[in-house]
Amino acid sequence: MTDPKDDLRVYLQDARDVLLWKLEGLSEYDVRRPLTPTRTSLLGLVKHLTGAEALYFGATFGRPFAGTPLWVTGDAEPDAGLWARADEAREDIVAGYRTAWAHSDETIAALPLDAVGRIPGGPGKDMTLHRILTHMIAETHRHAGHADVVRELIDGSAGRRPDGLNLAPYDPEHVGRVERAAKEAAAATP
Repeated sequence: MTDPKDDLRVYLQDARDVLLWKLEGLSEYDVRRPLTPTRTSLLGLVKHLTGAEALYFGATFGRPFAGTPLWVTGDAEPDAGLWARADEAREDIVAGYRTAWAHSDETIAALPLDAVGRIPGGPGKDMTLHRILTHMIAETHRHAGHADVVRELIDGSAGRRPDGLNLAPYDPEHVGRVERAAKEAAAATP
């Protein structure tokens, strides 16, 4: 038998690790440039999740994170937590994320899953650690998926692991079959 809280923390850590490996081997330009119409960038995703962890595992449970980013406290321009300025070092952003997740892990270790916290801001909302942990697993995996697509657009690297073993090898014939099926379905739809 395993500890349910530890199982949840392992799934959260897996997503954190996936997100950070997406930065490996890329230039400063590639980790910062927006590659979708909504301006998604790899470092922007890391900054966003840094703030989310600081908020949800810090302030929500009365355990403020000393490095709470300004965009969480409302003292920054809109969307400041979704992109990296030229004067923000990649190493500092990654270190900040690692520090935030260490703080989060301390909160997770210190509290039972049924501990109740209040999300600050607005009317506030009471939530259990279990609910927050579940939310952050979903949120981090969701953004790791975004990072996967962005990284694939940059250099073709994709998958949950750097070795790509969880994906079938690229097969242009299969891509052609998928494209033909899409065209046939579109033509058959009135």
